Order: sequence, then C-alpha cells, then structure tokens
Amino acid sequence: GDYAKFKEYTSLVDNRPVSMIRDLFKVKTLDKPLDISEIEPLESVLKRFDSAGISLGALSPEAHEALAEAMNRLGARSNSGEGGEDPARYGTIKSSKIKQVATGRFGVTPEYLVNAEVLQIKVAQGAKPGEGGQLPGGKVNGLIAKLR
Repeated sequence: GDYAKFKEYTSLVDNRPVSMIRDLFKVKTLDKPLDISEIEPLESVLKRFDSAGISLGALSPEAHEALAEAMNRLGARSNSGEGGEDPARYGTIKSSKIKQVATGRFGVTPEYLVNAEVLQIKVAQGAKPGEGGQLPGGKVNGLIAKLR
C-alpha cells in the first residue's frame, strides 16, 4: 500500500470532530516506565482470554480442535459453540474449556456438561446461515449428525 495515503487517513480519523464517546479518550503517556513488579504476569492475563463460541460444523473438526489446542497451550480458554463436542476430546488438550448450551441444546449431554470448566448459556441467536443452530445440509456429515 501507499504509506502516505495511510498517514493521511489516520490523520483524518485522529483529528475528526468529536462524534463518539471513544473520541474523548486519549492514551496517557507515563513520565517513566512502570516497574516490572507492577506488571501483571502474562500467564495471569492469558487466563482471561476466551475464543468466540463457534460450533463444530461451522468449523471443520480440524479447525475446531486446533483452536481448542492453541488456546489450551496458551493457558486460555476455547469455546465449543453450540452443537456439542466429540467426547473423544474430553480430558485432552483438544477439549474446549467453555461448553456452550443454547436454546436448541444440540449436543448437550451430562458428559458434555461435566467436562466444562465454564458453562456458557446462550439465550439469543447471532447471525448465521440456516435457522438458530441449524447448519446447511451440505455441512452435516456423520460426526455432526452423531453429536447433534
């Protein structure tokens, strides 16, 4: 890209008239750096990181497992999304720590629930193909049918 155009754009954004609450906030610079002992350790911060709830079916099994494994390795939490999770993943690094329960209760079993560190109860439906937790037929394979 053109760096001059980028700088022009950022100047327009940074210097526009106040129109949003965020326009009133400014980054506060410090006179001196904080002492490292005052900084929260990375491991502590990562414990509060969660991935979005995206169901197995909306994502391929490989992508869903990779997301869970990556978040677990970071010390963070992945979210199963509605639709359940393959029981073979429970107790492994590929298990989502957050188990989502939606109004359709797709994939919700006692085993699913007891394998959660966090239960997320979803009471509203976001935008997605199909109707409320339903996947287009072409995305439903044997694994998805078994879990749901």
